[in-house]
Amino acid sequence: MSGPILQLRDVSLSFRGIKALNALSFEVACGEICALIGPNGAGKSSLLNIINGVYRADSGSVTFNGEQFIRIRPAHAAHLGVGRTFQHNALFRHLSVLDNVLAGLIRHSRTTLVEHAFGIGRDRRETREFNRWADEIIGFLDLTGHRDTVVGTLPYGVQKRVDLARALVGRPSLLLLDEPMAGMNQDEKSEMSRLILGTNARLGTTIVLIEHDMSVVMGLSHHVVVLDYGRKVGDGSPEQVRKNPDVIAAYLGTAH
Repeated sequence: MSGPILQLRDVSLSFRGIKALNALSFEVACGEICALIGPNGAGKSSLLNIINGVYRADSGSVTFNGEQFIRIRPAHAAHLGVGRTFQHNALFRHLSVLDNVLAGLIRHSRTTLVEHAFGIGRDRRETREFNRWADEIIGFLDLTGHRDTVVGTLPYGVQKRVDLARALVGRPSLLLLDEPMAGMNQDEKSEMSRLILGTNARLGTTIVLIEHDMSVVMGLSHHVVVLDYGRKVGDGSPEQVRKNPDVIAAYLGTAH
């Protein structure tokens, strides 16, 4: 791990006068897994939405790979190398695993509509290349046996892996995971944890994830940021955060 790939400075966001994020600042080092934790309504998903351009912050700035912005559009964020999954799978349920993963490469396409319609020019070369990329990620996430299966027929835990594959196929340098283990049983969580660790270690992808299971957070993360009602109340290693009285208060409602 080296310097920061992501820096947030005094980021604030309000909805109809209610503060979702309040002057939030922290950094994510290149190559680390950073977990965002906090009670429901703490502002975690809103923060991811600002980083990849779904929301615009009221104030403050985000710096990604040295480029500072106040407002960025999702397509531009993806072009810069920010990948994203959401709490609920937005998969094409009637398409195969392969076709869903290939959807993650649309922004990379350079083929014109005419070339694609007639299978000429760059279309054949690009199709071969995209299929190769998709098959690499499908194999990496242990989905080869489901490659041609219609996604809607697959178990929930496998569908979550397909969602991860679609985000990874574009080779992002920063991957945002919004509750990637929500709704999973313990075995599925263990498998997803293994794949997230492998993504970080083998692909070198920096990861920011939201997760509520503290045993998962403590086992996965290099760095933990704790939010409570839009404020940062903890920022450090898992061990430092575990002992932080402000974090304990945010989770347990204790006075100190």
